[in-house]
Formats: sequence, C-alpha cells, structure tokens
Amino acid sequence: MSLRRVLALPGWAAHVRLLAGAAGLDRPLATVQATLDASRAPEAGELTVVVRPVAGTDWRIDALLRRCADAGATAVLLPAAAPLTASRLLADRLAVPLLGTDASPLDLLVEARLLLAAPELDRADLLLATHRALGDRLRPPEEVVAVLRRLLRSPVAVLDDRGVPLAGEVTGRVRLDEPVPQRTELDDGVLVAHPVLLQRPALWLAAELRGTEAARADVVPPALAVAAGVLQRWLLANRLELERDARSRTALLGDLLRLDTEPGADLRRRVADAGWRLGGWHVGLHIGAPAAVDTVARTQDVVRALRAEDVEAVVVEHGDGWTGWVTFDHEPTAARVRSLATRLQAAHRTLRLGAHMGVGRPHARPDGLAATVAEARDAARLAATRPETGHFLHVDQLGMAQLLLEWTRTDTFEPAARALIAPLLDAPGDLVRTLAAYLDAESSLAETATVLGVHRNTVAARVARISQLLGVDLSRPDERLALHLASRAVTLE
Repeated sequence: MSLRRVLALPGWAAHVRLLAGAAGLDRPLATVQATLDASRAPEAGELTVVVRPVAGTDWRIDALLRRCADAGATAVLLPAAAPLTASRLLADRLAVPLLGTDASPLDLLVEARLLLAAPELDRADLLLATHRALGDRLRPPEEVVAVLRRLLRSPVAVLDDRGVPLAGEVTGRVRLDEPVPQRTELDDGVLVAHPVLLQRPALWLAAELRGTEAARADVVPPALAVAAGVLQRWLLANRLELERDARSRTALLGDLLRLDTEPGADLRRRVADAGWRLGGWHVGLHIGAPAAVDTVARTQDVVRALRAEDVEAVVVEHGDGWTGWVTFDHEPTAARVRSLATRLQAAHRTLRLGAHMGVGRPHARPDGLAATVAEARDAARLAATRPETGHFLHVDQLGMAQLLLEWTRTDTFEPAARALIAPLLDAPGDLVRTLAAYLDAESSLAETATVLGVHRNTVAARVARISQLLGVDLSRPDERLALHLASRAVTLE
C-alpha cells in the first residue's frame, strides 16, 4: 500500500491537500497513527496524523518531519494548519509528504485504517455507490458518464465501435480490436476501459485516471462493468425501438414504391403520420452498405451526415442500405439539383462506412417518388464498382447505355451471360477481363495492353485463345455486343 493509494480514497481526495513533499507519495504505508501534538516519534512506514490543531509557526512541525525522515516514516497530516514556507521546503527536501486538512483527522484516520486492514472494502464501496447511483432505470450514455465522472472524479467517455465519443471525452485510445476489459498505462495515469457487448462490442466505456486517482486503477474496473451492464440494457431497449420503427418505415416505403394508382386514405394517413410528403418534386437517393454494417443502428449516423450538409431528407432502412429522398415544393432547377448532389456527395464522404451512393433525377407526385428511387438504386449499384468516382454517382452523370448495362444485371440475364462465356472462366490468362477490356478498347491491342499492363503480343494471344474457346468471330457486331454485355455483367459481380 502506498500513500498515493490512500489519497485516492473519496474522503481523503475531497478533504486532504498535499502541501509539500510530492516526491514521497509512493512511499510504502504500513500503519496510520494518531498523536495529540507534533512531538511523537514515528515508526517506519507510518502516516502520523496530528489530531489537535497546531500552529503553522510551531517549530515542532520541522522536528516531526526530520524524525519521519530519519525513521523511514511515510507522511505527516496536520489539521487546520498553514505551515511556514520553510517547513514546506524542508518536506520537499526530505521527500516526506506534508498533508493538510480541514476535516476531522480522526474520520480520515479511520478511513485510512479500514483501507489498510481490508483494501477490498474500497472496491466494494465504489461498486455499491455505482449500483445506487445508476439504479434500475434505463439511462442513456450521457447520464452514465455524468454518474461515473462524479464517482471517479476523472474524465469518463462512452465510445462507439470506432472509438468516437458518444458522450464525455478521454484522450487515451482504446484497443478496439480487443473486446475485453483493458488497462493502458499513460504518461501520467491509467486508461481503463470495458466493452459493452451485444453480439460484438457495440460501445466502450472508458475512464482516464490521472494523478493520485491512478492509484485506484484496480478498484475502478468492477464499477465500469456495472455501468457497462446499464448501457447494455439501454442499447437493447433502444435497439428494440429502432427495429420497430425501422420495420414500420420500411413497410411504408414498400407500399409507396409498389403504388400504381393514387394512394388511398389509409396510406396517405400513414405517410402523414410519418411526416413524409407525397406532393411536390422528389429527388431520390440510395446508399448501399457492406453486409457487415448494421443499417438500423447506423441510420442516425446517416441522418446526421446529411443534416451536417444542410440536407433534410427522409431516410429509410431498405435493401442493402438506406433509401431516401428530398422533396421540393416546386420543380427544382438544374443548378439546385446539382447543388443537392454536391451536398449529398459531401455527406457520403463523411460516412466512412465503405458505402456507395446513387442519386436520381427530380420526379413529381407519388409515382415520381418510385421512379427517382429506382434511378437512385441503379446509380448506387453502378457506383459500387466505380472507385474513380468515390463510389458516388448522380444519375445525370450516366449515359443511357450505362443504365441499359445495369438493367442487364437481372436474375435472368446474368446466368445466361455466365453460360455464354463459361469456357473462359476456368481458363488461365484472365480471359474474361481481357475480353471486356479488348471490346471496351474497340479491338485495339495496344490500348488493351496498356489497360491490363501486359505486352500487346500477350493480348493478341489471349484474343485468339478467346475466339478459339468460344468459337466466335469477334469481327461480327452482334457477337461483339453479346459478348461485351456478358463480360461486363460477369466482371461487375
């Protein structure tokens, strides 16, 4: 046990001041003894608590410090005293901590002795205090952080699974790839963290203990575990509500997209309840996300990213990601649509989900909503294969030929395309990609070689091999068109 550990006790941290001798804070502490005045002869490892007030000018303070240094004692605690500067300098020189307090010395003595006799009581007290403070009520991250910050007297934060704070702030880094309770040594403290687990760490609870508080690094983890359980309950309840809302929104969107007549009264009522608009002009958007992304949990991230770019859009979990739209009162001008597309692209860049985004053209009325959403989904599918555009495409940037190509990626076309070029799939030499590049380059061997990064003779040999395996004449327009679509459909998978 060290003096620093005692100073981290709640009563001591609130009422005891270190007046001098900071270099001795890590001295071993074996016992805490009371004395009526400063005349006691201390023992090795003793914290001497002077019970009666002593004048700061009393020469016996200096004498007591010297006796402590000679005996190997740990520190001196003075009640309601303001020692002279000379006494403080002497404590610094001897590296004997000199402490002052305005609280009852006997209460502090009892608290210190309890810690020495049963160190686990401090951990139990903190655990009980955390239980009482958090209670059984569902608490959001902000409230959990506020409670822990008060109990631990240290910075506390709730981080998401990317390490970004949802509430509070810490400067240390959590090792996100290690879903276990962690302890990380800092320059002047300790960072302790606990994962909040669902199927995997959904959140992290972290506390940064610095100064004397770092001595309680072994006491804090059980309290963090209790708070992590509170956050886990909040996550589950919140998730249940999000899932319910998401199902409702997705069902409503599906009804709108299937609409082929004027919407009935019930549908219009549901749309109004959701705060959506059917009138005006709509510009659709679709954000496709990798399968690992939890779209329900990340919907608010998408909404925040759009609002940060001043885009007020309806966003619905749909398919492989999110479908949304922006509604204008009147037909938007081309400049206004371009401005919207620019802001959507900026929002897409900030999401950092590995997502791809497509944007449709303006269409009016409820049936126009389905049209612009369909365009946005087509553009998003193409954007997924376009790293050169940042995986973002506005349908106005696409030619009709590209949209036609996208429409060939249907359940019936793709098996036929794969069957057509099946002899090339298992043959060596990357023949499918060579065929697509060769037809893209309008049969130019040199340009194809540049695209593929190989010699033109290699391309010539591969083209001859392709013609032989497929039994086709690549000079015939019909066969070229069929093979071009088939090779692009397969390479875009």
